[in-house]
Amino acid sequence: MFSFHHVALSVSDLEASVVFYEQLGFSPVFRWRAEDESLAIVHLKQGEALLELFCFSSHVAAPESSKQLATDLPRIGIKHFGVRVADIQQAKERMDSLGLAEGIEIVHGRTGIDYFFLADPDGILVEVVQDNRKLSA
Repeated sequence: MFSFHHVALSVSDLEASVVFYEQLGFSPVFRWRAEDESLAIVHLKQGEALLELFCFSSHVAAPESSKQLATDLPRIGIKHFGVRVADIQQAKERMDSLGLAEGIEIVHGRTGIDYFFLADPDGILVEVVQDNRKLSA
């Protein structure tokens, strides 16, 4: 009956965020802007995944604690979202070449996947994962 539809993020610079998420394979498919310029929305797709970006002209910055895993994970609420890759090393090299993953290491996690984290232009965390597990519901 239910299927996953989208993740929504509020960002401070819509075009910078669109460019960042395009580097992760998302493509803009819809744009809307309020007549008074108070809000703009962009939908980006990657396969069946939809990412919705909100940009308010009078936005409020996220707390600094949300920009680091160590301080964000214990806080109740949404933490990050993940994008899957077939080859984590190749993905890391690509992000390095774009200047988006300098000083970031690939980690083998407690859940059995390899991953690294990127921060978007607003510091929102995005996990890049190589998940070869055969999980079933």
